[in-house]
Amino acid sequence: MRIGRFSFKGRPFEGQILGDRVRELGTERVFCLEELIVLAPVTPSKIVAAGLNYRQHEEHGHILPASPLIFLKPPSSLTIHGAGIPYPAQSREVYFEGELAVVIRRRASSIMASQANDYILGYCCSNDVTAWDILMRENNFGVAKSFDGFTPVGPWVETDIDPSALCIETRLNGELRQNALTSDLVFPVPELIAFISRVMTLEPGDLILTGTPPGMGPMSVGDQVEVTVEGIGSLCNGVCRPVNPCDVAITDDQLACVDIQTGVSQ
Repeated sequence: MRIGRFSFKGRPFEGQILGDRVRELGTERVFCLEELIVLAPVTPSKIVAAGLNYRQHEEHGHILPASPLIFLKPPSSLTIHGAGIPYPAQSREVYFEGELAVVIRRRASSIMASQANDYILGYCCSNDVTAWDILMRENNFGVAKSFDGFTPVGPWVETDIDPSALCIETRLNGELRQNALTSDLVFPVPELIAFISRVMTLEPGDLILTGTPPGMGPMSVGDQVEVTVEGIGSLCNGVCRPVNPCDVAITDDQLACVDIQTGVSQ
């Protein structure tokens, strides 16, 4: 089942996507997609991301972590499919990092990996955008990954999928840059969730980014980046230069350019 968040006449709600229609969850109300504003598919209290979580990284000279390497991204970094990724003035080297994201369904604290599936709502595509020059210069994840718009997710949440061996691809301006299988994860989804839950309580709607495979690279203003996860769809975003803080916000025009049926921007 594909689940998204929408707004109708200023009222937000969660709905099941049925082609060009949306059924409001918990009701029998059905809307046409064209009469709705598409919102971010999740409203996390926190975004937890994993680093160096593909075995392929070892082939590129990295030492794989003995336990999950996790860090936090603020909810303010969240943006939607079809919206622009603002290129911050503080950086000269902004990277794309395509990933599989997990959405938490209910509160999870100190659970075991064997229990993890009971706490998962579903999965979506994500892009862990990074100001790579800041990260390399300052070793500061808190700054490098936290700018507004640096966590695109979507285009929806897919609830019926096995995450153990999905193909994930990232394309920059149509050119394939990342290609991997989630079976290559050092810490698969259940282990990752269990580990995080022993560090911090996970709340409904929280988002876990499972790590990016090798091949991440720089983007420029005007570029288009597309993250595709098998069985879910494609997350597409352009890179833009914000002139002032107002330009960072997601506008109705940006929302209107999203075709949520196909997962591509118009």
